Amino acid sequence: MKIFLKLTVVVILVVFASRGFAQQKQVPITTISVEPNKPIEKDTTISDKKGIRQKDIADVIGQLLHHKPSSGIDSITTKPIISIAPAIGYTLLSRFAVVVSGNMAFRTGPQSRVSTIIASTSYTQNKQFILPIQTSIWSKNNKYNFIGNYLFYLYPQSTYGLGSSAPISREDKMDYSYFQFYETVLRHVTGNLYAGAGYILDNHWDIKDKGTFNDYESYGTLSHSIASGITLNAILDSRDNAINPSKGGFASVQYRTNYKFLGSNSNWQSLIIDVRKYYKFPQGSDNIIALWNYDWLILDGRPAYLDLPSTQWDSNSATGRGYIQSRFRGAQMIYLEGEYRYKITRNGLLGGVVFVNFETFSAAPGTRLQTIQPGYGPGVRIKLNTVSKTNITIDYGFGREGSRGLFIDVGEAF
Repeated sequence: MKIFLKLTVVVILVVFASRGFAQQKQVPITTISVEPNKPIEKDTTISDKKGIRQKDIADVIGQLLHHKPSSGIDSITTKPIISIAPAIGYTLLSRFAVVVSGNMAFRTGPQSRVSTIIASTSYTQNKQFILPIQTSIWSKNNKYNFIGNYLFYLYPQSTYGLGSSAPISREDKMDYSYFQFYETVLRHVTGNLYAGAGYILDNHWDIKDKGTFNDYESYGTLSHSIASGITLNAILDSRDNAINPSKGGFASVQYRTNYKFLGSNSNWQSLIIDVRKYYKFPQGSDNIIALWNYDWLILDGRPAYLDLPSTQWDSNSATGRGYIQSRFRGAQMIYLEGEYRYKITRNGLLGGVVFVNFETFSAAPGTRLQTIQPGYGPGVRIKLNTVSKTNITIDYGFGREGSRGLFIDVGEAF
């Protein structure tokens, strides 16, 4: 019965995680507020301040199956825990998708953070084949974090031209194959500060433009584009929980430089600034105001069209709820979002959110920012795991020009 219960929960998790498998859902570069060599402290609880035991999906299923709650909080050790399950998902980009997903969790030492390897394969109604693999491996003393993102896509997808003023009527259907290899090494510096470097590769080939509008053609068509370079990274993380923060903040800076001698079509540089802040409101409650600023800027050079900043091509595929992936694209991207997260039930099983976001893009490099495009909507949260505070997130977003859609995920957008 215990095995059946665990398998049921895994299947539910994968079903609701379908957006992550059907779009670019990479493991975020997250750190923890812990000094190397110090014992790991739990950053989550199973009871609220009034002593009410918090519940998740496993508790509900357990009650239906007359299964007593487990007394263990964290059973992950150096022995890997492997889960595999099939699922069916739906996204604006893919429509229906058939997914087979698996993950492995383990520790490299008794006091190390949990390391993860996540992989899946999916085929969608839009004839997209997607194979992502994400890794986050912590050293035994938490001094180093090795983060990898590896993707293979056969990826029909539309583009709508350059700049945030591009109308939705200018849809151009595209087809391409895509391989991504990102590897980053972060080292603890002091306190909550980590820094490091990495290698990054974006390879698009068999690029075909099937549309009638000419932004892609006028920018410079390529049937094969490669961006290959190095990154320098710095992260300051004071969040109490990287999965679902209730206080603290996060700031990340990534400088990327691509070189022809490493295989790039051209030399170009970019900068990504990611800042998040969390406040309890009202004070003393479990309700949260979450704020996010994400800026993706081309500093110099001319990237290939598909390497330009674009909606929902951030590392978490989270920007621009209310719009389809790749709806806006350009050399400069400025993004702001605010979200209010609140409990619906006192046991934490159900919650809700309301969110609003604003994004603006320039067109080609050297041009100015254009129209600010808003997105907004409500959402529901279902507690998947009380220990990690992981939620199943179900949002319905609205944008301009009739843009709207359902966004389902595991974990908060930011």
